[in-house]
Amino acid sequence: MAVSSRAGRLVACLLNVSEARRTDVVETVATAALYNAEGGRREGTTVLNIFNDQDYNRSVITIVATIDSIKDAVLAACERACGLIDMRAHCGGHPCMGAVDLVPIYPLGEDVGVEDCATEARAVAEGLTERVPGTSAFLFGWADSPRQRGLAQRRKEMGWFKKTPDMQSIRPDIGPQPRQRFGLTGVGAGPYVMNCNVTIDTQDVAVGRSIAAAIRESAPGGLPGVQVLALPHEGAVEIACNVESVKGSPTGDTGAGDPWPCFSVGGQLYRHAPASLIAARVAQLAGGQGVATTGTALVGFTPRECRGLAELALSRGIAEFWKEQRGVRM
Repeated sequence: MAVSSRAGRLVACLLNVSEARRTDVVETVATAALYNAEGGRREGTTVLNIFNDQDYNRSVITIVATIDSIKDAVLAACERACGLIDMRAHCGGHPCMGAVDLVPIYPLGEDVGVEDCATEARAVAEGLTERVPGTSAFLFGWADSPRQRGLAQRRKEMGWFKKTPDMQSIRPDIGPQPRQRFGLTGVGAGPYVMNCNVTIDTQDVAVGRSIAAAIRESAPGGLPGVQVLALPHEGAVEIACNVESVKGSPTGDTGAGDPWPCFSVGGQLYRHAPASLIAARVAQLAGGQGVATTGTALVGFTPRECRGLAELALSRGIAEFWKEQRGVRM
């Protein structure tokens, strides 16, 4: 597979927006990342995937660009989202605080450094509050210098996990006191994070919460890098996992002694728990309570898949890859 020189120094942004029921709105936001105000194509940029969850009323847009292009692409998408999504009218089953709820930037190879991603993330946060008056942001991960607090900690500090966050008590890192119209946006950078959701065949959220408590990283015997919520979802309960990449050698135990998938950033090796392990652990715990699992969904891609598909899309000049991915051959 020939890869254009434009495919070097790639980063990904898994942009989380608080809308899924109006798919035209979500696609408009995705398209804004690809084309400038005059309709010209942004070089070195592609949208690989759009994941819509109508029950949660939340979408994840996978934007990949060169480190030099990511800020303009993401800011354009964020600006469009803020113009089209009003949090005063939002209703959905997933916790959220902002029309643009989360803007994480991840390196996709050794050729992009930690500070590169942190710098671009901070520039996105500052640019959003300048372009859209009334928006505000908090920083996490590498962008949260010097403390580098993780996303789960920062969300807890901001009240993200509360059913009705108190916007008046929030002190954002950038921008004014959050307004109900736009809410609050989390912007940060770090090693790649996947989303793996496992559905269990029950409506009893307490069962889901007991499973979540057993597998999250902070629990004894929990899975490294795994942050978990148990949420009602389409008449069942979903074990919704953020799978963070953690430092270390590729020697995780998947139950069969297999190595965990790994990649390197800035000379530091990272690994992540595979979706198969998470699904197996949830099935085991649910089965112990007489509950079956009914499906597993990986939202987006693994880090390797993301890089490979982005190189493919850019080498072939495909901007709206999400529309064509089923018909594209590797």
